[in-house]
Amino acid sequence: MHCTIMKGLLLALLLISINALAHKPNEPTHQIYPEGDLALENGSVIKDFDLSYTTQGTLNADKSNAILMVTAIGGNHHRIDYLIGPGKALDTDKYFVICTDAIGNGLSTSPSNSKSQPNVSFPEFNMRDMVNSQHRLIADHFGIKKLVAVVGASMGGMQALQWAVSYPNAMQAIIPIIPLAKTHAWTTGVLEMLRQSIMTDPAYQGGKYDKPVEQGMRLWSGWLSGVIVRTPAYQDQLNATTEAEVEYLKKVQDSGWKRMDANDWIWQSRAYDRHDVGQTKGFNGDTAGALKSIKAKTLILAGTGDLLNPEADAKASAKLIPGAKYLAINDRLPMGHLSGAGATKDENEFQNKVIAEFLATLKK
Repeated sequence: MHCTIMKGLLLALLLISINALAHKPNEPTHQIYPEGDLALENGSVIKDFDLSYTTQGTLNADKSNAILMVTAIGGNHHRIDYLIGPGKALDTDKYFVICTDAIGNGLSTSPSNSKSQPNVSFPEFNMRDMVNSQHRLIADHFGIKKLVAVVGASMGGMQALQWAVSYPNAMQAIIPIIPLAKTHAWTTGVLEMLRQSIMTDPAYQGGKYDKPVEQGMRLWSGWLSGVIVRTPAYQDQLNATTEAEVEYLKKVQDSGWKRMDANDWIWQSRAYDRHDVGQTKGFNGDTAGALKSIKAKTLILAGTGDLLNPEADAKASAKLIPGAKYLAINDRLPMGHLSGAGATKDENEFQNKVIAEFLATLKK
């Protein structure tokens, strides 16, 4: 049992905090959509913006079978692979699944790869900017007028909610997994301490480093992937002794610290801080009003005991969105934020089952 859990959690670390890895022959082709200069909500511009994405399945003749996947903070287009493929919830024998990389993840244009605006000269952005860049891909590149659904976990779930507010007629449904409609003080506090863990490393050099910020990123990896995304009860089951916990955290840090560029994560985390669907144009900061405006059929899945995106926000959102359905992913053994990572057989099967059933209720 212990070995099974350990393997699942190490897999989850790859899903939660993974950067650009070399593509394997059996993986979908990595593609780039050049969007030119991307105007941001704050008035800044990302120059020569490229949006990274992959596709699986076949787009049908009337372009009515597309599902958009949006990714988590620090994640890439593999983030919800546990839900994508033949026979899975996002069945690629039925659907054309477009998996995007968010601004700042190291694959789409980011502080780490921008030639004209590198590192600290890269403009800060928010989640509506991410959504707007994705809408260009969907509408302008693919010519898709209406998606079947927008699906994402963590920051992906937050973008899914934003999609439904910003583009209310662009999808039949949304499936936000472990989301927030608005980032509250607790989550900002967690993200700020993670940023400080990176930025106080002398190697960070005010963001103008020329080699990986190893000690800062080790602290970041241990805190985020080893502590914050799980619950005390789940950690106790995993590691019965102090020595086992310390050994496990070292493994997390060893395997995780290189997976994200420091500035990329800091810039994405600041977008996470600013998230509030109520700040969408026309809502004047009314978060509840923005949620009430959502037309898409909604299934919200959240992780009991989530220390990063507390599930109280997801529950409140489900009550405000007309007709929304809310399900806890794992009440039996609360896993917290890790619930949205496909880390264990039970929660993987649960998500695939309920999402497939939900999609089956949509109009063909």
